[in-house]
Amino acid sequence: MHIRVKKEIIQQKLSKIQNIVEKKGIMPILNHFLLETNADKGYIMATDLETAVKQPVEMEVLSSGKICINAKKFYEIVKELEEEIDIQLLDKWILIKSGRTTFKLSTLEPDEFPVWPQIGDSISIKLSRDFLLTAIEKTIYAAGEADARYVLNGLLFHIKDGKEFRVVGTDGHRLALFRAKLEGVNTPEEIKVILSKKSLNELKKFLTEAESVIFNIGKTHVMFEIDGIVFLTRMIEGNYPDYELVIPKHNDKVAIFDKKLMISALRRVSILSRENQSAVKMEFAEDLVIISASDPELGEAKDELTIDYQSSPIEIGFNAKYLIEALDELSSDRGKLTMSSPDRAIYLTDAESSEEFKYESIVMPFKLL
Repeated sequence: MHIRVKKEIIQQKLSKIQNIVEKKGIMPILNHFLLETNADKGYIMATDLETAVKQPVEMEVLSSGKICINAKKFYEIVKELEEEIDIQLLDKWILIKSGRTTFKLSTLEPDEFPVWPQIGDSISIKLSRDFLLTAIEKTIYAAGEADARYVLNGLLFHIKDGKEFRVVGTDGHRLALFRAKLEGVNTPEEIKVILSKKSLNELKKFLTEAESVIFNIGKTHVMFEIDGIVFLTRMIEGNYPDYELVIPKHNDKVAIFDKKLMISALRRVSILSRENQSAVKMEFAEDLVIISASDPELGEAKDELTIDYQSSPIEIGFNAKYLIEALDELSSDRGKLTMSSPDRAIYLTDAESSEEFKYESIVMPFKLL
């Protein structure tokens, strides 16, 4: 194998696989990526056995072949080279030349690299880049990090009645929901797929420059086709909680507020909240909310915000971090918050609804002491 490639091209491709390749895996091959070339093109492939990605790379192919290269070391080398890079396979080593600089790097046999999983029969849905990216970004913050209930460490993709596309994230303390109409697509009435938070964070990197995405849903894997890039990930097995039961339907207290002012007030006050919980108290009265926090060892803070609130007074406690993260994903300048009692979940959405999609968030309150 002998190729020439531009530094900018290969560096950009390598940067996107650094979190996919295993750093300290028990299988050394997972620290490597597969470089394969034929007469007129080449691609690189990386996997951690849960997620796999295949990226085409523009290059000059002088002779074809394939080899496994250490992803981290090769990336570090490429970053320090000049614009034109010459790569040649010599037995079990690759010779890397750029200008007057030369590196010799060991490789592994390509036959050791895991076989690309076959998705089999699948259902395909074509989505715009912005649509899919928005759906993920507005829900992924609410997914669990290392929950024993493993399904909560991912997002639920739910095709409802064959007509509505939903994405849901929850960690049991809060929930985020994206929903939008699905038009011009023939799908079964009900499809539910759970994908890991880690794999979706990696997918986002490949969506930044795409125009459209084909979302292929198989039996055990899903595959995203993104402008020549193929991104495949394993589904999480298990039953996702019935999120529709969590959405409050009888909240009678309604507050309309300025999103930026509310986030700023919460951030200021939470500086003096108890670090473990970021606990704040919110006292709603006519056209006013008072936000306060205290720590016996540090002190206390209080802020007032003018809002549109005409319901009966209520005091309710929150984890400020959870509330701020939910507010951050509002698309409009004003938010709408509904409540019923201090021990019931609150419902948050945009005060001005979008024609393209709806974002909803549920946050469980704290018990006030």
